[in-house]
Amino acid sequence: MAVLSKPITEPKSELSLIPVIDISNPESKYALVKACEDFGFFKVINHGVSTELVSVLEHETVEFFSLPKSEKTQVAGYPFGYGSRTIGRNGDVGWVEYLLMNANLDSGSAPLFPGLSQNPATFRNVLEEYITSVRKMTCHVLEMITDGLGIKQTNTLSKLVSDQNTDSILRLNHYPPCPLIKKKTNGGKNVIGFGEHTDPQIISVLRSNNTCGLQINLADGSWISVPPDHSSFFFNVGDSLQVMTNGRFKSVRHRVLANCKKSRVSMIYFAGPSLTQRIAPLTCLMDKEDEMLYEEFTWSEYRSSAYNSRLSDNRLQQFERKTINHNKLLLKI
Repeated sequence: MAVLSKPITEPKSELSLIPVIDISNPESKYALVKACEDFGFFKVINHGVSTELVSVLEHETVEFFSLPKSEKTQVAGYPFGYGSRTIGRNGDVGWVEYLLMNANLDSGSAPLFPGLSQNPATFRNVLEEYITSVRKMTCHVLEMITDGLGIKQTNTLSKLVSDQNTDSILRLNHYPPCPLIKKKTNGGKNVIGFGEHTDPQIISVLRSNNTCGLQINLADGSWISVPPDHSSFFFNVGDSLQVMTNGRFKSVRHRVLANCKKSRVSMIYFAGPSLTQRIAPLTCLMDKEDEMLYEEFTWSEYRSSAYNSRLSDNRLQQFERKTINHNKLLLKI
Protein backbone atom coordinates (compact mmCIF):
# COMPACT_ATOMS: atom_id res chain seq x y z
CA MET A 1 0.00 0.00 0.00
CA ALA A 2 1.36 3.42 -0.97
CA VAL A 3 0.85 6.49 1.21
CA LEU A 4 1.74 10.04 0.23
CA SER A 5 4.65 11.48 2.18
CA LYS A 6 2.67 14.56 3.20
CA PRO A 7 -0.94 15.76 3.20
CA ILE A 8 -2.09 17.11 -0.14
CA THR A 9 -2.70 20.85 -0.28
CA GLU A 10 -6.11 22.15 -1.23
CA PRO A 11 -6.51 21.63 -5.02
CA LYS A 12 -7.32 24.41 -7.41
CA SER A 13 -10.90 25.03 -8.48
CA GLU A 14 -11.39 22.23 -10.97
CA LEU A 15 -14.85 22.87 -12.37
CA SER A 16 -13.78 25.75 -14.61
CA LEU A 17 -10.48 24.17 -15.68
CA ILE A 18 -11.42 20.80 -17.17
CA PRO A 19 -12.62 21.14 -20.79
CA VAL A 20 -16.13 19.79 -21.42
CA ILE A 21 -16.68 19.06 -25.09
CA ASP A 22 -19.86 18.21 -26.99
CA ILE A 23 -18.68 15.72 -29.60
CA SER A 24 -22.05 15.78 -31.39
CA ASN A 25 -21.02 19.22 -32.67
CA PRO A 26 -18.55 18.97 -35.62
CA GLU A 27 -17.09 22.37 -34.74
CA SER A 28 -15.89 20.95 -31.42
CA LYS A 29 -12.88 19.60 -33.29
CA TYR A 30 -10.95 22.78 -32.48
CA ALA A 31 -11.85 22.57 -28.79
CA LEU A 32 -10.59 18.98 -28.76
CA VAL A 33 -7.24 20.03 -30.20
CA LYS A 34 -6.88 22.85 -27.68
CA ALA A 35 -7.75 20.52 -24.79
CA CYS A 36 -5.10 18.04 -25.95
CA GLU A 37 -2.55 20.85 -26.15
CA ASP A 38 -3.36 22.53 -22.85
CA PHE A 39 -4.30 19.61 -20.61
CA GLY A 40 -4.01 16.29 -22.42
CA PHE A 41 -7.38 15.63 -20.79
CA PHE A 42 -11.04 16.43 -21.43
CA LYS A 43 -14.60 15.34 -20.71
CA VAL A 44 -17.01 14.50 -23.53
CA ILE A 45 -20.78 14.81 -23.51
CA ASN A 46 -23.42 13.74 -26.06
CA HIS A 47 -21.19 10.77 -26.77
CA GLY A 48 -23.83 8.33 -28.01
CA VAL A 49 -22.93 5.45 -25.71
CA SER A 50 -26.02 3.88 -24.15
CA THR A 51 -26.50 4.82 -20.48
CA GLU A 52 -28.29 1.51 -19.94
CA LEU A 53 -25.30 -0.38 -21.32
CA VAL A 54 -22.95 1.46 -18.99
CA SER A 55 -25.22 0.81 -16.00
CA VAL A 56 -25.39 -2.91 -16.74
CA LEU A 57 -21.61 -3.14 -17.05
CA GLU A 58 -21.13 -1.28 -13.78
CA HIS A 59 -23.57 -3.66 -12.09
CA GLU A 60 -21.76 -6.72 -13.46
CA THR A 61 -18.41 -5.21 -12.45
CA VAL A 62 -19.58 -4.65 -8.88
CA GLU A 63 -20.89 -8.23 -8.82
CA PHE A 64 -17.50 -9.53 -9.90
CA PHE A 65 -15.54 -7.59 -7.29
CA SER A 66 -18.04 -8.69 -4.64
CA LEU A 67 -17.01 -12.32 -5.13
CA PRO A 68 -14.81 -13.98 -2.47
CA LYS A 69 -11.10 -13.30 -2.95
CA SER A 70 -10.50 -17.03 -3.45
CA GLU A 71 -12.76 -17.02 -6.52
CA LYS A 72 -11.35 -13.86 -8.04
CA THR A 73 -7.77 -15.10 -7.74
CA GLN A 74 -8.69 -18.08 -9.92
CA VAL A 75 -8.21 -15.75 -12.88
CA ALA A 76 -5.14 -13.94 -11.56
CA GLY A 77 -2.48 -13.54 -14.22
CA TYR A 78 -0.09 -11.23 -16.02
CA PRO A 79 -0.56 -9.10 -18.01
CA PHE A 80 -4.25 -10.09 -18.23
CA GLY A 81 -6.33 -11.24 -15.30
CA TYR A 82 -7.26 -10.27 -11.77
CA GLY A 83 -4.90 -8.34 -9.53
CA SER A 84 -5.02 -6.76 -6.09
CA ARG A 85 -2.74 -4.12 -4.54
CA THR A 86 0.23 -5.03 -6.75
CA ILE A 87 0.36 -2.97 -9.97
CA GLY A 88 2.73 -4.48 -12.50
CA ARG A 89 5.93 -6.28 -11.55
CA ASN A 90 8.21 -3.44 -10.56
CA GLY A 91 7.19 -2.64 -6.99
CA ASP A 92 4.17 -0.36 -7.47
CA VAL A 93 1.24 -0.92 -5.13
CA GLY A 94 -2.09 0.79 -4.51
CA TRP A 95 -5.41 0.56 -2.71
CA VAL A 96 -7.06 -1.13 -5.69
CA GLU A 97 -8.15 -4.41 -7.20
CA TYR A 98 -8.66 -4.80 -10.93
CA LEU A 99 -9.48 -7.02 -13.87
CA LEU A 100 -7.39 -6.46 -17.00
CA MET A 101 -8.62 -7.84 -20.32
CA ASN A 102 -7.77 -7.91 -24.00
CA ALA A 103 -10.18 -5.47 -25.69
CA ASN A 104 -9.43 -6.48 -29.29
CA LEU A 105 -12.62 -8.28 -30.25
CA ASP A 106 -11.29 -8.90 -33.76
CA SER A 107 -8.38 -10.99 -32.49
CA GLY A 108 -10.58 -13.95 -31.61
CA SER A 109 -9.40 -13.98 -28.00
CA ALA A 110 -12.03 -13.74 -25.28
CA PRO A 111 -12.04 -10.43 -23.40
CA LEU A 112 -13.53 -12.09 -20.34
CA PHE A 113 -12.93 -14.96 -17.98
CA PRO A 114 -16.46 -16.41 -18.19
CA GLY A 115 -16.34 -18.67 -15.17
CA LEU A 116 -16.40 -15.76 -12.75
CA SER A 117 -19.84 -14.23 -12.65
CA GLN A 118 -23.31 -15.18 -11.59
CA ASN A 119 -24.31 -14.41 -15.18
CA PRO A 120 -21.21 -15.14 -17.29
CA ALA A 121 -23.04 -14.84 -20.63
CA THR A 122 -24.48 -11.47 -19.63
CA PHE A 123 -21.10 -10.23 -18.45
CA ARG A 124 -19.41 -11.31 -21.69
CA ASN A 125 -22.12 -9.84 -23.91
CA VAL A 126 -22.20 -6.50 -22.14
CA LEU A 127 -18.40 -6.29 -22.21
CA GLU A 128 -18.31 -6.90 -25.95
CA GLU A 129 -21.09 -4.38 -26.57
CA TYR A 130 -19.39 -1.81 -24.34
CA ILE A 131 -16.01 -2.25 -26.03
CA THR A 132 -17.64 -1.92 -29.46
CA SER A 133 -19.47 1.28 -28.46
CA VAL A 134 -16.49 2.89 -26.76
CA ARG A 135 -14.16 2.03 -29.62
CA LYS A 136 -16.60 3.64 -32.06
CA MET A 137 -16.73 6.77 -29.90
CA THR A 138 -12.94 6.79 -29.61
CA CYS A 139 -12.50 6.61 -33.37
CA HIS A 140 -15.00 9.46 -33.78
CA VAL A 141 -13.06 11.62 -31.32
CA LEU A 142 -9.73 10.80 -32.99
CA GLU A 143 -11.15 11.70 -36.40
CA MET A 144 -12.45 15.00 -35.04
CA ILE A 145 -9.00 15.70 -33.59
CA THR A 146 -7.34 14.83 -36.91
CA ASP A 147 -9.72 17.14 -38.74
CA GLY A 148 -9.06 19.88 -36.18
CA LEU A 149 -5.33 19.51 -36.80
CA GLY A 150 -5.89 20.06 -40.52
CA ILE A 151 -4.78 16.59 -41.57
CA LYS A 152 -6.52 15.70 -44.84
CA GLN A 153 -6.71 11.97 -44.18
CA THR A 154 -9.12 12.00 -41.22
CA ASN A 155 -8.56 8.35 -40.35
CA THR A 156 -4.82 8.89 -39.78
CA LEU A 157 -5.21 8.25 -36.06
CA SER A 158 -8.44 6.27 -35.88
CA LYS A 159 -7.19 3.54 -38.21
CA LEU A 160 -4.42 2.77 -35.71
CA VAL A 161 -6.93 1.73 -33.03
CA SER A 162 -9.52 0.11 -35.31
CA ASP A 163 -7.12 -2.20 -37.12
CA GLN A 164 -7.77 -5.93 -36.83
CA ASN A 165 -4.56 -6.43 -34.86
CA THR A 166 -4.93 -3.49 -32.49
CA ASP A 167 -3.43 -3.95 -29.02
CA SER A 168 -6.21 -2.39 -26.96
CA ILE A 169 -7.03 -3.15 -23.32
CA LEU A 170 -10.02 -2.83 -21.01
CA ARG A 171 -9.36 -2.37 -17.32
CA LEU A 172 -12.00 -2.58 -14.60
CA ASN A 173 -10.86 -1.00 -11.32
CA HIS A 174 -12.37 -1.23 -7.85
CA TYR A 175 -11.13 1.05 -5.09
CA PRO A 176 -12.68 -0.17 -1.79
CA PRO A 177 -13.28 2.28 1.08
CA CYS A 178 -9.96 2.72 2.85
CA PRO A 179 -10.16 2.55 6.66
CA LEU A 180 -6.55 3.73 7.03
CA ILE A 181 -7.55 7.28 6.10
CA LYS A 182 -9.61 7.55 9.30
CA LYS A 183 -6.87 6.28 11.60
CA LYS A 184 -4.92 8.80 13.62
CA THR A 185 -1.77 6.75 13.10
CA ASN A 186 -1.93 7.66 9.41
CA GLY A 187 -1.25 11.28 10.29
CA GLY A 188 -3.87 12.71 7.95
CA LYS A 189 -2.02 11.50 4.89
CA ASN A 190 -3.78 10.48 1.70
CA VAL A 191 -3.68 6.86 0.60
CA ILE A 192 -2.81 6.25 -3.02
CA GLY A 193 -5.33 4.13 -4.90
CA PHE A 194 -3.34 4.17 -8.14
CA GLY A 195 -0.01 6.01 -8.34
CA GLU A 196 0.79 8.89 -10.65
CA HIS A 197 1.57 7.89 -14.23
CA THR A 198 0.91 8.56 -17.87
CA ASP A 199 -0.76 6.07 -20.20
CA PRO A 200 1.54 4.64 -22.89
CA GLN A 201 -1.16 4.06 -25.53
CA ILE A 202 -2.56 6.55 -28.06
CA ILE A 203 -5.57 7.61 -26.02
CA SER A 204 -7.49 6.32 -22.98
CA VAL A 205 -11.21 6.53 -22.27
CA LEU A 206 -12.38 6.56 -18.65
CA ARG A 207 -15.80 6.20 -17.12
CA SER A 208 -16.43 5.89 -13.37
CA ASN A 209 -19.22 5.91 -10.83
CA ASN A 210 -19.96 9.02 -8.80
CA THR A 211 -17.13 8.58 -6.29
CA CYS A 212 -14.30 11.10 -6.45
CA GLY A 213 -10.60 10.26 -6.41
CA LEU A 214 -9.17 10.99 -9.86
CA GLN A 215 -6.65 13.83 -10.11
CA ILE A 216 -4.66 15.23 -13.03
CA ASN A 217 -1.38 17.09 -13.04
CA LEU A 218 -1.26 20.55 -14.63
CA ALA A 219 1.61 22.12 -16.53
CA ASP A 220 2.63 24.13 -13.44
CA GLY A 221 3.03 20.92 -11.43
CA SER A 222 -0.13 21.31 -9.34
CA TRP A 223 -2.79 18.63 -9.02
CA ILE A 224 -6.52 19.16 -9.49
CA SER A 225 -9.37 16.83 -8.58
CA VAL A 226 -11.67 15.72 -11.38
CA PRO A 227 -15.34 15.87 -10.33
CA PRO A 228 -16.91 12.47 -11.06
CA ASP A 229 -19.66 12.31 -13.68
CA HIS A 230 -21.10 8.86 -14.31
CA SER A 231 -22.93 10.06 -17.44
CA SER A 232 -19.82 11.29 -19.27
CA PHE A 233 -16.49 9.95 -20.47
CA PHE A 234 -13.02 11.36 -19.79
CA PHE A 235 -10.20 11.13 -22.34
CA ASN A 236 -6.46 11.02 -21.55
CA VAL A 237 -3.85 11.77 -24.20
CA GLY A 238 -1.33 8.91 -24.16
CA ASP A 239 2.44 8.89 -24.65
CA SER A 240 2.13 7.58 -28.21
CA LEU A 241 -0.10 10.48 -29.26
CA GLN A 242 2.34 12.94 -27.66
CA VAL A 243 5.07 11.48 -29.86
CA MET A 244 2.93 11.50 -33.01
CA THR A 245 2.18 15.21 -32.51
CA ASN A 246 5.88 15.85 -31.74
CA GLY A 247 5.08 17.09 -28.26
CA ARG A 248 2.24 19.39 -29.31
CA PHE A 249 -0.22 17.23 -27.34
CA LYS A 250 0.65 16.41 -23.75
CA SER A 251 0.34 12.96 -22.22
CA VAL A 252 -1.40 13.80 -18.96
CA ARG A 253 0.02 12.58 -15.66
CA HIS A 254 -2.78 11.38 -13.37
CA ARG A 255 -3.44 9.39 -10.20
CA VAL A 256 -6.28 8.15 -7.98
CA LEU A 257 -6.62 8.78 -4.25
CA ALA A 258 -8.47 6.30 -2.06
CA ASN A 259 -11.77 7.26 -0.44
CA CYS A 260 -12.52 6.54 3.21
CA LYS A 261 -16.29 6.16 2.81
CA LYS A 262 -17.29 4.97 -0.66
CA SER A 263 -16.12 2.49 -3.26
CA ARG A 264 -14.95 3.81 -6.59
CA VAL A 265 -15.50 1.73 -9.74
CA SER A 266 -13.95 2.74 -13.03
CA MET A 267 -13.69 1.31 -16.53
CA ILE A 268 -10.82 2.36 -18.76
CA TYR A 269 -10.45 1.57 -22.45
CA PHE A 270 -6.83 1.92 -23.55
CA ALA A 271 -6.74 2.40 -27.33
CA GLY A 272 -3.45 1.04 -28.58
CA PRO A 273 -2.13 0.25 -32.07
CA SER A 274 -0.89 -3.08 -33.39
CA LEU A 275 2.37 -4.36 -31.95
CA THR A 276 4.21 -3.77 -35.25
CA GLN A 277 2.94 -0.21 -35.70
CA ARG A 278 5.75 2.31 -35.91
CA ILE A 279 5.30 5.39 -33.74
CA ALA A 280 6.98 8.63 -34.82
CA PRO A 281 6.16 12.33 -35.21
CA LEU A 282 3.75 12.89 -38.10
CA THR A 283 5.57 14.83 -40.81
CA CYS A 284 2.29 16.40 -41.95
CA LEU A 285 2.20 18.31 -38.65
CA MET A 286 5.75 19.63 -38.94
CA ASP A 287 7.29 22.55 -40.79
CA LYS A 288 10.63 22.16 -42.56
CA GLU A 289 12.47 23.92 -39.75
CA ASP A 290 10.89 21.79 -37.02
CA GLU A 291 13.08 19.21 -35.35
CA MET A 292 11.76 15.77 -34.44
CA LEU A 293 11.79 15.44 -30.67
CA TYR A 294 11.53 11.63 -30.57
CA GLU A 295 13.15 8.63 -32.14
CA GLU A 296 10.90 6.27 -34.06
CA PHE A 297 9.90 3.06 -32.26
CA THR A 298 7.38 0.27 -32.59
CA TRP A 299 4.47 -0.04 -30.22
CA SER A 300 5.87 -3.44 -29.17
CA GLU A 301 9.15 -1.78 -28.16
CA TYR A 302 7.44 0.95 -26.19
CA ARG A 303 4.98 -1.39 -24.52
CA SER A 304 7.86 -3.60 -23.39
CA SER A 305 9.64 -0.55 -22.00
CA ALA A 306 6.49 0.54 -20.15
CA TYR A 307 5.98 -2.91 -18.64
CA ASN A 308 9.53 -2.80 -17.31
CA SER A 309 9.28 0.62 -15.68
CA ARG A 310 7.78 2.07 -12.52
CA LEU A 311 4.46 3.91 -12.77
CA SER A 312 5.96 7.34 -12.11
CA ASP A 313 8.86 6.96 -14.54
CA ASN A 314 9.16 9.28 -17.53
CA ARG A 315 8.95 6.49 -20.08
CA LEU A 316 9.43 8.75 -23.09
CA GLN A 317 12.76 10.10 -21.91
CA GLN A 318 14.79 7.25 -23.35
CA PHE A 319 13.12 7.77 -26.74
CA GLU A 320 13.92 11.49 -26.97
CA ARG A 321 16.32 12.28 -29.77
CA LYS A 322 19.91 12.54 -28.62
CA THR A 323 20.31 16.02 -30.08
CA ILE A 324 17.44 17.20 -27.88
CA ASN A 325 19.01 15.65 -24.80
CA HIS A 326 22.36 17.25 -25.69
CA ASN A 327 20.75 20.68 -25.99
CA LYS A 328 19.11 20.21 -22.57
CA LEU A 329 22.51 19.41 -21.09
CA LEU A 330 24.06 22.53 -22.62
CA LEU A 331 21.27 24.67 -21.19
CA LYS A 332 21.97 23.29 -17.72
CA ILE A 333 25.67 24.03 -18.09
